[in-house]
Amino acid sequence: MISRRKFLTHIAAPTTLGLITYAFVIEPDFMLQVTRRKISLPNWTPGLKLRALTITDPHLVEPYMSLARWQKIIQTANDLQPDIIFMLGDYVSNITKIGTPVPVAKTAKAAAKLYAPLGVFSINGNHDWWSDAVAQKLQKGPPEAQKAFEDAGIPVLANSAVRLMKDGMPFWVTGTDSMIAIRIARQDFIGFDSLERTLGQVTDNAPIIHLAHEPDLFVKMPDRVSLTLSGTHPRRPSAHWWLFTRSAFVLWQPFCLWPYHRKWQAFGGV
Repeated sequence: MISRRKFLTHIAAPTTLGLITYAFVIEPDFMLQVTRRKISLPNWTPGLKLRALTITDPHLVEPYMSLARWQKIIQTANDLQPDIIFMLGDYVSNITKIGTPVPVAKTAKAAAKLYAPLGVFSINGNHDWWSDAVAQKLQKGPPEAQKAFEDAGIPVLANSAVRLMKDGMPFWVTGTDSMIAIRIARQDFIGFDSLERTLGQVTDNAPIIHLAHEPDLFVKMPDRVSLTLSGTHPRRPSAHWWLFTRSAFVLWQPFCLWPYHRKWQAFGGV
């Protein structure tokens, strides 16, 4: 099988069609890879070992990122037997000219088969908001995707927190809503994230894992948070660079893991 490096090398002059083919056909359908990272976190309880699995930005659209492919990913996730599963949003695709978006209710129903002893937790992505015409018009939610996942039994952490226990040791999972939920103009958005309110629900000194769809929130994250997990890319990709602090992982569609787990790591823009 051709590797990602060789495939990209063979595109001497990338075209829009070539990039679309790679992003929506080659990578998700033929090159699904499981990336493992073993990390040491700041402010983490000694001896607390956690096997976490994260899925982000599937953007289901037939025939490129199909429901059948999503079901295979769900099965692969379960086969890995994680302690906990995090889903970082953007289940919906806005591509309508060259494909047919999968109804989010079907996406959520398939995701209901995910299993981990400590639970499966989700957050909203910006496309989950943008695809909901009613939410955009009313400028409020919850969006259809959130309701679908909650109906499927998967909690959606929209500025909320949950305290969990592993081997008798507690930790928190917190999640904020999208920073760019409502589109006002091309570069003008209304965000529904509230980091202060979310972290205000933490009632003790147990370590925190935070879920935030947009990685822009990293720069606001206090040292109190041991790890931040994020999907997608920074909301202003035309900028030259961003500085991320503390422990953070960016998971970029489709299912690529970019580690930023030291202080003051720089992420280059495009």
